[in-house]
Amino acid sequence: MAESSNFKAGFVSIVGKPNVGKSSLMNKLMGENLSIITAKAQTTRHRIMGILNGADFQVVYSDTPGILEPKYSLHEAMMSYVKVSLEDADAILLVVAIEDVYEPELFERFLHIKTPILLVLNKIDLAKGSQVDDKVAYWKSSLPNLREIVTVSAQTGKQVDTLLPKLLSLMPEHPAYFPQDEYTDRTERFFAQEIIREKIFLNYEQEIPYSTEVSVTSFKEEPDIIRIAATIYVERDSQKGIIIGKAGSSLKKVGMQARKDMESFFAKKIFLETHVKVADNWRKEKFKLRQFGYLE
Repeated sequence: MAESSNFKAGFVSIVGKPNVGKSSLMNKLMGENLSIITAKAQTTRHRIMGILNGADFQVVYSDTPGILEPKYSLHEAMMSYVKVSLEDADAILLVVAIEDVYEPELFERFLHIKTPILLVLNKIDLAKGSQVDDKVAYWKSSLPNLREIVTVSAQTGKQVDTLLPKLLSLMPEHPAYFPQDEYTDRTERFFAQEIIREKIFLNYEQEIPYSTEVSVTSFKEEPDIIRIAATIYVERDSQKGIIIGKAGSSLKKVGMQARKDMESFFAKKIFLETHVKVADNWRKEKFKLRQFGYLE
């Protein structure tokens, strides 16, 4: 596709605290389920790019891990993705939920950023009375350097379509950064891992989902089927038993749900094989974090 002379291309970073709806927003903006969406906080661990292509534009969205105070080496690695994505953005979508309040230790950094910031007030479908107007006024006074405040519901899609024109007005004239038939910078193997990880978040309680990591050890595409082998890593032996469940029932359920989602994501029949292994305290060890792709 030949690019027009006034073609626009740029990077948009989607940032905010855990569980404010960043992944839901990116998926709605992209029309693709690229990011894990669950009701649990801290489900996005990597920076995931979604590439939206139009006739005269390319917008590269980055869904980043939720901003938090780091407790583990894993958290530090996650926060470094946020830092990088703020540095190379042409525009920032700072997502806050309707119930959120200004916390200096998390939000103060945005007062010193020169990049245009659109504050996205999300979950307006849960607002009562004049709450939306009140919150718009509240965030205007808390972060006076905001370019604009946009109110949306990423869950229902309400007003999400108002964002793209606003973002395009902030994008520089620039050739496309990626081929125009690409929609993400991540591999198919990565998305297979993310789908399995999402099912773990949906099926297990408390600390279990946060203690697990998934690695696809084999991804073989044949004409009518993709054969995938994956290992689920946990931090302790006791967690291994919980993941597997009685007579393997829990692991089987995760496998069935993941296979179903993969079949719709890859539009192909999937054969999925899963194993569970222990990787002691992997969230605190730099070597293991490097192995799982969190550190360079």
